[in-house]
Amino acid sequence: MKTIHVERTASKGIAIGKAYLVDKTDLNISYDTIREQDITKEISRFEAAVANSVRELEALAVKDKIFDTHLEMIKDITLYDSVVSKIKENRQNAEASLEAAIAELIEIFEGIEDEYMRERTADIRDINERLLCNLQGVKHNPFENMNEEAILVAKDLSPSDTASFNTDYVLGFITQEGGITSHVSILAKGLGIPALVGVKDILNQIEPGDTIIMDAENGKILINPDNNTLSLYEKERIHQLKRSEQLSQLKELPAITKDGRKVSLCANVGSIQDIKKAIECGMDGVGLFRSEFLYMDNTHFPTEEEQYLVYKEAAQLSGPELTIRTLDIGGDKALSYYEFEKEENPFLGWRAIRISLDLKDMFKTQLTAILRASAYGKVRIMFPMIISMEELRMAKELLEECKKELDNKSISYDKEIKVGIMIETPASVLLVEDFAKEVDFFSIGTNDLTQYLLAVDRGNNKISKLYNSFHPAVLRSIRHVIRAGHKNNITVGMCGEFASDIRAAKLLLGLGLDEFSMSYREIPEMKNMIRNNSYEEAQAVAEKVCEKITIREVYEVLGFS
Repeated sequence: MKTIHVERTASKGIAIGKAYLVDKTDLNISYDTIREQDITKEISRFEAAVANSVRELEALAVKDKIFDTHLEMIKDITLYDSVVSKIKENRQNAEASLEAAIAELIEIFEGIEDEYMRERTADIRDINERLLCNLQGVKHNPFENMNEEAILVAKDLSPSDTASFNTDYVLGFITQEGGITSHVSILAKGLGIPALVGVKDILNQIEPGDTIIMDAENGKILINPDNNTLSLYEKERIHQLKRSEQLSQLKELPAITKDGRKVSLCANVGSIQDIKKAIECGMDGVGLFRSEFLYMDNTHFPTEEEQYLVYKEAAQLSGPELTIRTLDIGGDKALSYYEFEKEENPFLGWRAIRISLDLKDMFKTQLTAILRASAYGKVRIMFPMIISMEELRMAKELLEECKKELDNKSISYDKEIKVGIMIETPASVLLVEDFAKEVDFFSIGTNDLTQYLLAVDRGNNKISKLYNSFHPAVLRSIRHVIRAGHKNNITVGMCGEFASDIRAAKLLLGLGLDEFSMSYREIPEMKNMIRNNSYEEAQAVAEKVCEKITIREVYEVLGFS
């Protein structure tokens, strides 16, 4: 038996089965210079490949909305122009020109700080592969010989791959590349099956037909285990299935402690599909709607009407709360249709509310769309990256302008729409008492707040171990924000990853957090934790934790190492 330890779990669970190694056809590309008289022919070949790919994607989009984005990208005039110009100027064939154009696009996305957007490079590579297959007339299906249950082991799996196999046969995924926000990870969570991604050199360690135990609870892969180990894991798998069923029964129950403290468990979402899935998990509303995906998964700045239709549907679905964060984008999050100046430190650069306040027409378009949608549900507006009262007041003034314009047109909206801000910088923590007098709610963004408070780039592997939201400075900042909010009678939520960390749940409950917003998959487990604890006990724990001056001491109080 061989054991492989894995750092990143994309979807938790345990799977036991035979390994099915995904073998994909290599597409050979010639880089020879073409003759001038062949330029028109190569452009025609590319256009035919695009047309065939569009037809394929239109069929796939009926079943999976992710292919709508692929359609947008493959039809994008920017991609077309880039490929054609390379055919003409570099005198390369369509395949080589496409590869060069795609490489440029991937470079843009890989420079984005947001992990979710970085993982969209998998979609770009999928588009590239589809176009190359159509250019070369290749129709290879790597799953055509899969006719029984198995665990997929692959270099990576694209959206097109996952649309090709029979999900009834797939027990789990193991990929050599990819990240926890990739399409295959999202698919695995949707199917409720385990997935381990980014497992180095896995293809050289597993043979077709090997018996595999995927322990995606503890980050382990066991190859050809003995009978005793198989028996133990089979019992654990059955136990987990029963627990999952028990948690699902909490869907209609409130998140209320044993001594009567009620909190809201909301979802972080980026699409209508996410909201529908979150409803199935028993969400209390949407605590963070990432509106930037409307911009990043597009070929142009979305119009008022395009945004309004999405926000309206989201409002109708979300019930008690839909908190829409205004555009949170910047030098580290690129748009294919807008050129950002290169910045030496994009984390401290032109981003989020700074862009919105500079591009006022774009900002007002978004605010107007949100206001119009507020007539159809409990919508809240949240401004990101606020560091000064001047910024907050400028944003609120623009919002008032939008309200007056709608009033003049007799267009309805929620006249009492609530406005809040993200607390995600040291400046916002220090000014929180003042902000609390001018907004209706706070939402703590622990991802950036931890990074900025500790001066740690969370994407830098050399110092990533220093990035820790259990640091006393972070915890005391969270306590300060919650106290300031409650002192001024406003609610305080949290939409950073820390809100879904089950190890921190009792602490955050004790600090008085009103709303936990997280990935919808985490809601049942968090609800179970809340319902099985008392607020009074949690307060005592939180008080002890905030007295500690080292991370180790914090861990000891919370009972883990």
